[in-house]
Amino acid sequence: MRGVTGVAEWTLIRKGGDYVETGRKYGISPVIARLLKNRGVEDEFIPVFLSEDGAALSSPDSLPDMEKAYRVIKDTTDKKEKIRVIGDYDIDGVCSTAILLKGLKHLGVDADHAIPHRINDGYGMNPGMVEDANAAGIKLILTCDNGIAAIEECRLAKELGIGVVVTDHHEIRYEEEDGKRRYILPEALAVIDPKREDNLYPQPGICGAVVAYQLIRYIMKREDPAFEGSALDRELMQLAAFATVGDIMELSGENRGLVKRGLKSMSSEPCRGIEALKKAAGLDGEINAFHLGFVLGPMVNAGGRLDSADRALDLFMSEDSITAMKKAEELKELNESRKSMTEKAVSDAEEIMLKEGLDKDRVLVVYLPECHESIAGIVAGRLREKYIKPVLVVTKGREELKGSARSIPAYHIFDAMLEVEDIFIKFGGHSQAAGFSLPVEKLGELRERLNKNCRLESKDFKEVLKVDMELPLSYADGGLADALEELEPYGEGNEKALFGRMGVEIKGIKNIGVSGKVIKLDAADGGEAELTMFGINRIFKEELAKRYGEERLNALYAGKGRGIKINIVYSVGWNVYNGSKRLQIVVEDYKWAD
Repeated sequence: MRGVTGVAEWTLIRKGGDYVETGRKYGISPVIARLLKNRGVEDEFIPVFLSEDGAALSSPDSLPDMEKAYRVIKDTTDKKEKIRVIGDYDIDGVCSTAILLKGLKHLGVDADHAIPHRINDGYGMNPGMVEDANAAGIKLILTCDNGIAAIEECRLAKELGIGVVVTDHHEIRYEEEDGKRRYILPEALAVIDPKREDNLYPQPGICGAVVAYQLIRYIMKREDPAFEGSALDRELMQLAAFATVGDIMELSGENRGLVKRGLKSMSSEPCRGIEALKKAAGLDGEINAFHLGFVLGPMVNAGGRLDSADRALDLFMSEDSITAMKKAEELKELNESRKSMTEKAVSDAEEIMLKEGLDKDRVLVVYLPECHESIAGIVAGRLREKYIKPVLVVTKGREELKGSARSIPAYHIFDAMLEVEDIFIKFGGHSQAAGFSLPVEKLGELRERLNKNCRLESKDFKEVLKVDMELPLSYADGGLADALEELEPYGEGNEKALFGRMGVEIKGIKNIGVSGKVIKLDAADGGEAELTMFGINRIFKEELAKRYGEERLNALYAGKGRGIKINIVYSVGWNVYNGSKRLQIVVEDYKWAD
């Protein structure tokens, strides 16, 4: 449930197939066969999808300019010249930087790093960083998770006699000429980006850390064949998997396989940095994609948001557990501060939007001058979830305005920003997220032109809850919960399975815990079942009392409810707590049946 009942539109996924035969052929239930079909997994790929390790990473050779990059790096190191890795301040940028530094230093390469400060420098490599590299005698800059938009910076580096190898995964700028796109690449010695027109890599939707990992794999094949399967390989793989989830890449194909293997490795043999994060967060043993995306990932990002991303990089580069633990605790503390700041900023944004009528726009542009620019993206994401519209949150920087954008599936935010690129000082991103800076006097024009150009229709502003199938509650048993675990890790592009059931009768309610954030529903749909509801339970109880009166609500609490029916979308899984394991059927959304 997304906050208010009835907002989400339920859509039943309808894909044809003989699920009984598919199940028989591959030794799975027809339910699992249908779920796999719904996720686009064709029959011949089912064994790979369900295998212990999932799909393997493709060969790095298929990424553009990989051989060029290797030759440039080898030539630089053969001359005993120094390399500087320039990363980014988010989880993908930090993991990418750590991967390249660890890989290069393993080979004895003289390499250091620079990560832009979010407030002082902004996103990506800037002219000052190039000049600093020149002053330090750097002969090669190796970017990661940035650089594809650094046209002027690469030109400056060339003028100063510094070579540049770009490794990135972001969208490439283009110009329209006679209805055709002309893509603009930076003048670098090598540009490795799966978004290039000439890319042959089969899964272009990989994060910057995977691009960096593939470059190290390519180099190691020539310089240290013993790298594959080594402890260092395992560590770099974990960082690439961590960034894949943290940067919200689609968990399909090899991305899913990488994360599946990474989670297994992080659970049993975590690298020093991830082990420290787990301990600081109170996690022990097995972890899943939720932990990476919503517990550990925000801790890593907190460094770059409120202080310096070097804190998180120091964590991953730590050579002893004591130092790593200290850095992890610092990141945890920063993240707690970030949470408080975010709540206030979201509240301020909603107040401004209602006061100025901004919520009526199709593209929401909100100016929050007092908001810390580092949390603008989180605030934009929260507003997007509530209003189901593209959101740009703009803050007051030192000399200009800065902001972050988060979008909805029907609106390609990067392309929309390209249409008004003359407004920006700098911008970059992809279809669903972007960062930017602009002059103060352009703020009103930004809002006006984005909305004028917007071609979204009312149907695009509806949240769609995709229901895999209608399933009686009697089927939601331990066997199904076990089978569903084989579909993990869940995430973008491989969402948790959702089932629908109409006309479920509610016979009783009970509160769980002191806070009242969880309720249990005694339900019946021909058989008996216990449903768990949290997040939406307050709204549910308020609506229930309003529709049926306090007397019938009290009857439900006494276990004597009759005749109240709801339609539900639910999920099934195991709830593991303090060593005990219980089946849990969670109501994700509901609508009144009458």
